[in-house]
Amino acid sequence: MGRIFETRKATMMARWNKMAKVFTRISKDIAIAVKSGGPNPDSNSTLRRVLQNARAANMPKDKVDAAIKRASGQSATDYEIVLYEGYAPHGIALLVETATDNVVRTVANVRMHFNKHSGNLGTAGSVAFMFQRMGVFRLNPEGLDLDSLELELIDHGLQEMGEGVGEKGEKQIIIRSAFADFGQLQAAIEAKGLVPVSADSEYVALNPIELPEDKATEVLELVDALEQDDDVQRVFHNLA
Repeated sequence: MGRIFETRKATMMARWNKMAKVFTRISKDIAIAVKSGGPNPDSNSTLRRVLQNARAANMPKDKVDAAIKRASGQSATDYEIVLYEGYAPHGIALLVETATDNVVRTVANVRMHFNKHSGNLGTAGSVAFMFQRMGVFRLNPEGLDLDSLELELIDHGLQEMGEGVGEKGEKQIIIRSAFADFGQLQAAIEAKGLVPVSADSEYVALNPIELPEDKATEVLELVDALEQDDDVQRVFHNLA
């Protein structure tokens, strides 16, 4: 009985830590959005997008409001977006997106994670050419006429549209555009009255690489360690 309790406790703690990390990332996204475009989502499309992501992550409204208030204050933390590049074990390329108020601390931590998990932190441009930065929107497919939607959005920058699944296994429609067309595609989706489950820019691997399960696990251990770092926002890789 005690072992079962400890297992459940560990599972709950893991879920809580993951949720806390997501909320921290979104809070930083809010700070960056408010800094660049103000605290009003009606006139700040970036903030509007981040708030949609906050709702999708079930981030409590009081935490969202507090993050906006902090970001609007004179003593708000000024975050710098820094992208690090490197290799995980077995030649898998990684892009590590960070939001930091201390670059010296961040690069030291990122290098430590790479070294600890048999990876190599590279220089700028060492792996970025293996990815394409794209705008990525995820929609609930319920009630959508996908053929009609695709035709309507092509004129607004749509490049790819397909089916996918969310973190809980739910079906989603994934829409991608070139990053330069992110804003106009977001506006077109909103004009149709659709609220994305999430909307963000992502670095999409041009040629994903397949690995056997044991080797893939080694790569994902590094990815997980990086994602748990307070300064890391997201990690992108070309593991299939």
